[in-house]
Amino acid sequence: MTSATETKATEAHPSGQHPPVLDTSAEEPRLTRGSWIGMAIVTVIIAAVVIFGVTARRGSEHVLEKETAASAIPSVNVVYPTPSTLSSELALPGNTQAFTDTPIYSRTNGYLKSWHFDIGSHVRKGQLMAEIETPEVDQQLQVAQADLKSAEANLDLANTTSTRYQNLLKTNSVSKQETDVAMSDASAKKAAVDASMANVRRLQQLQSFEKVYAPFDGIVTARNTDIGRLISAGQNTMPQELFHLAAIGKIRVYVAVPEAYSAAIQVGGKASLTLDEYPGRSFEGTIARNSNAIDQASRTLNVEVDVDNPKGELLPGAYVFVHFKVPMRAASLMIPSNTLLFRSEGLRVGVVRDGRVQLVPVKIGHDAGATVEIASGLTANDAVILDPSDSLASGQEVQIANHTNQPASQTKAGQR
Repeated sequence: MTSATETKATEAHPSGQHPPVLDTSAEEPRLTRGSWIGMAIVTVIIAAVVIFGVTARRGSEHVLEKETAASAIPSVNVVYPTPSTLSSELALPGNTQAFTDTPIYSRTNGYLKSWHFDIGSHVRKGQLMAEIETPEVDQQLQVAQADLKSAEANLDLANTTSTRYQNLLKTNSVSKQETDVAMSDASAKKAAVDASMANVRRLQQLQSFEKVYAPFDGIVTARNTDIGRLISAGQNTMPQELFHLAAIGKIRVYVAVPEAYSAAIQVGGKASLTLDEYPGRSFEGTIARNSNAIDQASRTLNVEVDVDNPKGELLPGAYVFVHFKVPMRAASLMIPSNTLLFRSEGLRVGVVRDGRVQLVPVKIGHDAGATVEIASGLTANDAVILDPSDSLASGQEVQIANHTNQPASQTKAGQR
């Protein structure tokens, strides 16, 4: 193949003579020292880029591993206990009861003849409430009275005979044996008269139960009978309630007082009642008595408060709040109620210490609904977990997402 130089030479010499051959090797470019330096620099740059890329990738993988490990640790929100002082007033729920509340039964058998008071009626002690017809008792009383008359007649004859025999014995007209028989017969007839009289009194008392009287002043809260109804008062039958009577001139309220306040409740102390029916009003009462024993199931003291109710404004069975005055207590710690864990071993709260959970047993001194007072188990610097999960366990690693508040010690230091 003819090179471009030879072609040009041929064209330049049309005579056909070959021109002298040019030395092309002397014209090839050579790499200078600067070119070698530039190539070295490029090589170093490429190597540095590769090394940097590998290092960055490894660093990203390490960061990703750390982030993955951190995301595997559950995050929790914590709150610190806040100082609180118990209020001097303790409000507890209770139910009102009539001071005297009793059902009225019949003591005799028969049919209801009439009733004179219905529900809501005010009755006075001794007022006639109902009448019962008792034909069987009336007949039995008549028979008993006749038996009594017969026994009295026999007794008169026996006494006469005994006296006659005693007089005849003085003249030896009768024997001692006959006189003793006559005197013994008179004594037997006397016992028969006494028995008949007792039977008459029993039936008279049963007959008196035909009339049902009010045993005390009160209000008829129920009437469970009507005219013509069969009244059974036998021993083998279920007693039938005729009326229900309640005395509401004074009202009783039984309140379950927590054990922590039992020492502050003194007999004779004052208490007040509030009801939804009377907003803005309170009714004064007196602590009448208490059970002097703590209920092991509820850990409360049963306390009775008596309230005068002359106008009948308080009704039995009403739901009330009883307010007790209790002495001020020392400062204590309060936490939200949504921090509590109810476990089989007892009440617990989750506390974050050194990045791990510790389930701490606590005792509640006072329950205020949204918050509770902790009597023991926590300090002001404990980070208490909010809304803990049921699976929370001691020793579990957690991370704190945010702090709802600051410890009390830090707050005081900042205020200085």
